[in-house]
Amino acid sequence: MTPAPLGLRDRIREIADLLARLLLMFVTGLGISLALGGIVLLLAGPAAAATADDDTVQQGTLLFAGADGGDPLAAPLLHTDVSIRVSGPIVRTTVVQRFRNPAGDWREGSYVFPLPETAAVQRMRIRVADRLIEGEIQERAQAQATYEKAKAEGKHTALVSQQRPNIFTTRVANIGPRDEVLVEIEYQHRLPYYVVDGVGRYSLRFPMVVAPRYIPGRPVADEESGAIGATDVVPDAAAILPPMLLPDERGPIINPVSLNVYLDAGAPIATVDSPFHRIRVDTLKPAVRRIRLSEGRTPANRDFVLNWTLASGAAPHATLFVEPAAARDHALLMLMPPAASRVARRLPREVVFIIDTSGSMEGTSIVQAREALALALERLDAEDRFNVIEFNSEPFALFDAAQPASRANLSRATHWVRHLRARGGTEMAGALALALDGGRSAERVRQVIFLTDGAVGNEAQLFGLIQQRLGDTRLFTVGIGSAPNSHFMRKAAQAGRGSFTYIGQVGEVAARMGELFARLESPVLKNLSIVWPAGAAADATPDPLPDLYLGEPVVVAAALAHGARGELQIRGDAGDIRWTSSLSLAEAHPGEGIGALWARDKIERLMDALSEGAAEDAIRPQVLALALEHRLLSRYTSFVAVDKTPARSADARLKSGAVPSALPAGWSPAGVFGELPQGATDARWHALIGLIALAAFGLARTRLRFTSLEA
Repeated sequence: MTPAPLGLRDRIREIADLLARLLLMFVTGLGISLALGGIVLLLAGPAAAATADDDTVQQGTLLFAGADGGDPLAAPLLHTDVSIRVSGPIVRTTVVQRFRNPAGDWREGSYVFPLPETAAVQRMRIRVADRLIEGEIQERAQAQATYEKAKAEGKHTALVSQQRPNIFTTRVANIGPRDEVLVEIEYQHRLPYYVVDGVGRYSLRFPMVVAPRYIPGRPVADEESGAIGATDVVPDAAAILPPMLLPDERGPIINPVSLNVYLDAGAPIATVDSPFHRIRVDTLKPAVRRIRLSEGRTPANRDFVLNWTLASGAAPHATLFVEPAAARDHALLMLMPPAASRVARRLPREVVFIIDTSGSMEGTSIVQAREALALALERLDAEDRFNVIEFNSEPFALFDAAQPASRANLSRATHWVRHLRARGGTEMAGALALALDGGRSAERVRQVIFLTDGAVGNEAQLFGLIQQRLGDTRLFTVGIGSAPNSHFMRKAAQAGRGSFTYIGQVGEVAARMGELFARLESPVLKNLSIVWPAGAAADATPDPLPDLYLGEPVVVAAALAHGARGELQIRGDAGDIRWTSSLSLAEAHPGEGIGALWARDKIERLMDALSEGAAEDAIRPQVLALALEHRLLSRYTSFVAVDKTPARSADARLKSGAVPSALPAGWSPAGVFGELPQGATDARWHALIGLIALAAFGLARTRLRFTSLEA
């Protein structure tokens, strides 16, 4: 065979070399892209033990750093006992959590836990070994300093702080080798109440898991450590973002919880049920039940909900409770709307539906949201107008403007909704700006129905947007999923002068949406006001009062002059009719804990003023005074408990750590893990982007190579 010419052999050698380089680049690119994806998953997965030198703590069971930087050692949660006592509309709850230090050295532990967003936290104490330590309420910086000093001195100490109205952090220091720690927290709040088909229904929700939050904004590095845990929009992001465990990495039950509920409804009870947990119900009296979990305990991966209905005819129309005190009395008013026949016919509506299709909604949540929206579209009347807006990383409106609820338009909207998919980030601001036009109309009732899990960290920014653009519109939030951000949902509805509805599973969609639309389609009392008796000098909240819808009461807490007497009058507009009702203070029911609830509401109102632009120098002293007087956790106060006797010697080293949480039930890891900490990008996209970039680089190199060969 004739040998190939020298030039041809060189060309073949160059082509072979080029192919080898391309193969190497492909393999390298694939490896790098997989590594990028792996890094993202690691960042979104279980967290290693971390020091806890500030309020940046993570959720769950205590997790202690292993010796010499080894694997973290978890302190198993032996049990969490929740004792709930219900008296009419008031709930008092005690949460007792037991932890054990499994190591042979001294430890500090930190964890995050949720409570109802309206909880008035009034007591904290801890038991370490044989010592019972009662917590004191102090100004937040002072409490932090007290804790750090006691920790350095080797004393048993604990610190409980509020990060959000529904997110709290606890730190416990100087836990001895194999000692057990008991943390006890007491709080109270009031219950939502509805009347459906003439039957009164209460609903109690005990949150068990802090779900991940979408954090918008530009990442900001910590000035001292350089670590990125905040953004310019959410500066405390690290304090509210617990790392999530993948479902197959959870192993044993994380933070198992047992519940005991003593229910005194104040009126004969018809039914009791829990939609998400199996329960045992013991009847003690017609108005009294004792409720426990059938299995004894449950994993802390979804909220516990308990509903009960009152016997027919037992639903109150207006109830007034008064708690006397030395300096001033406190009142709680629950006002039910008048019968529909007494108010004017409803006006045609313009309804704008907003549906969250971000990554955190993937799984059962997006199914619930689509079902709820499809049912809502079916309820529209021919005289109504409507539009639908979906949002994830950006908003998109189905129509340029609200359209008549014709058969053709509704069919198009239903088909569009059925094909929505969850992906991307949770940029709510754009969708709210599209839906809230700031206008007013005397011809139509304008309502915005917002379906979301509320998994955001920039709540204050969104509340301000709602208040600025609301106009005559009313905003109604529908919480989707096993652990919605109820603080955002309730406050958004309050800012929008509407209400919050919670849907925990697909089987509830029809009933909850039916009840919501029965209220929205009914006549409404607007411009509600309360005229208190002369000399009562009432300081009442909420202010202004929301509209009054059929079956949904307005609840008002007020501080009154001590011993105030007389009648209060409630007034409202029902179309062209001026409606009034009156109640006597002398005939009010005795109440307990109302003062703390009023103070909690008053603090919330002051904090709202702060987010609206009020000077912090004017707001902070008022919040501090109320919180210290009523022994309440707040943005400016914390509970701290310190033992008087040192337990750890000065030469014994103290180690610290925190723990991740279980993913809320029904949440999709694929939809969430790409979102932490920002919530907008899936790990698969990181891998794909890396691969595409390297491939593009390889193609460019190839083109240059061939160009040089041709030359």
